[in-house]
Amino acid sequence: MSGKAAHIELTSSMHQILSQLAASRNASRAIIVRARIILLAFNKLDNQTISDTVERCPKTVGLWRRRWRDSYQALLQMQFNLNQSAFQRAIIDTLSDAPRSGSPGRFTDEQITGLISLACEKPQNSGRPVTSWTGAELADEAQRRQLVDSISASHVNRILREVNLKPHRSRYWCNTTEKDPELFQRQVETVCRTYHEAPQLYDQRRTHTVCIDEMTSLQANERRAETKPPRPGQSAREEFQYTRHGAVCVTANWHVVQGQLLATTITETRDNHDFARHIAQTIATDPQAGWVFVVDNLNTHCGAPLVELVAQQLGINPAHLGKVKRQGVLKTMTSRRAFLTNPAHRIRFIYLPKHSSWLNQIEIVFGIIKRRALRRGSFTSKQDLIEKLQNFIEYFNQHMARPMRWTYTGHRTKQQQIERPRTWRELRKTRKQWQQFAVVGNYL
Repeated sequence: MSGKAAHIELTSSMHQILSQLAASRNASRAIIVRARIILLAFNKLDNQTISDTVERCPKTVGLWRRRWRDSYQALLQMQFNLNQSAFQRAIIDTLSDAPRSGSPGRFTDEQITGLISLACEKPQNSGRPVTSWTGAELADEAQRRQLVDSISASHVNRILREVNLKPHRSRYWCNTTEKDPELFQRQVETVCRTYHEAPQLYDQRRTHTVCIDEMTSLQANERRAETKPPRPGQSAREEFQYTRHGAVCVTANWHVVQGQLLATTITETRDNHDFARHIAQTIATDPQAGWVFVVDNLNTHCGAPLVELVAQQLGINPAHLGKVKRQGVLKTMTSRRAFLTNPAHRIRFIYLPKHSSWLNQIEIVFGIIKRRALRRGSFTSKQDLIEKLQNFIEYFNQHMARPMRWTYTGHRTKQQQIERPRTWRELRKTRKQWQQFAVVGNYL
C-alpha cells in the first residue's frame, strides 16, 4: 500500500512488553518479528529499513504498522483497566493473525437460529417437567421438532457458548411493584442523587447520609457436631443437623461517606418503637448534625413513634402532631411520610421505590455479613450469636469497610453510552451470519 507510513505511538508499559516479546525464547516466531517491527517503527525507521532488518517484505511491515496504529486507542484504554498479565495478553492478541472462518458448518443459519430460539423457551412448553434445559434435552427436542436430522449434546452446547447463552443458569431479579413508571424513575433519581451529594453535604454542612435496613430472623443455630476443617483434596465438612436457639434482628446503619457501619442495634423484635429507638441511638452519635436516612417502605419506617422522635429532635411541640387515624401529621402513613421527607428538616428520610432494595447500599453489606459471619457459623445461644455479630462488625469496620463507588444515576452512564475503542482483531473477528442477525425473543 503506497502512501505515508503509519505513525507508531507507545507508552512505557507497551514498550516494555514489546521489548520482552522481541527478546522472548518462548513466544512464536511471528509474534517476535511483529514486536520488533513495532519497536523499530517507533524509532522512526522507514519500512524498507525495517524490512531488511526483520527479513520481511515492506508490505508486511506496513500492514503491521497500520494494525498497531488502528489498535492503539483500544490498547491505551486496556492499559488502565487490566492488570499487567492481562494487558500483555491483549498485546499478543493484537500481534496475532486474523481469525479464520473455519470449515463450512453442518447446519444452516435457520437451523441454528431455531435451536437458539428453542433454548430461550421454557421446557414446560415442550411438555417436559423440568425448569431448565440441558444440552441433551435440547438436542432431543430439536430432533423431535425436526429442526435438525441429528445433533449431539456437545454440538448444542458449543453453539450456545458462541452466543453466550446459558439456559441452565439464572440470577435473582428484584422487580419493583410501583405501578407508575414516572414516579419510580423520579424516586430512583432521588436516591442516586442523595448518594452523589452525600460527600458535599458531609464536608460543608456536617450532614450524615446513612442507609438503614433490618436483617430479620437471623437464626442462632448450633451444629450438633463440630465442623471438620479442610484438608488437601477435601473441603470442610459441616454437620447437617442443628439445634435452634431462637432468632435475632439486626438493624444496621451504613454511613455512605465514611464507609462504616454505625450504631448497629441487635434486638429480638422489630416494631415501631424498636426502630424509633434505633434512630434515636444513631442521632445521639452526633446530636447537632444533620441526618439523611435512606430506608425502604416498611411500615415501621414511618410509624408514629418515629415522627414523634424527629419532632422532638427538631423542637416541634408534640401536641401539634395530632393523633393516629384522626388528625394532623400522625393521621395517616402518607401524612407521616410527608413530614419525615420534608427537605427543610435537619433530620429527614429518603424512601426507596417499592420493592427496590437493590438501591440500598446496606444490602451489599448484609450480603458480606451473611457470607463471612453467618454461613458457616455455629451459635450456642442468642447471646453467642449477638456477640459474634458484634465482633464481626468491629472487625469489618477495621479491616474491610470502605466507601462504595456508586456510579449509577438512574440513567445509562457515559461509560455505558460510549463504546470503547476496539483493536483491529476485534473489528475483524469472524462472526457467522446467524450470530449477527438472529433475533430470538429479547436476545441478539
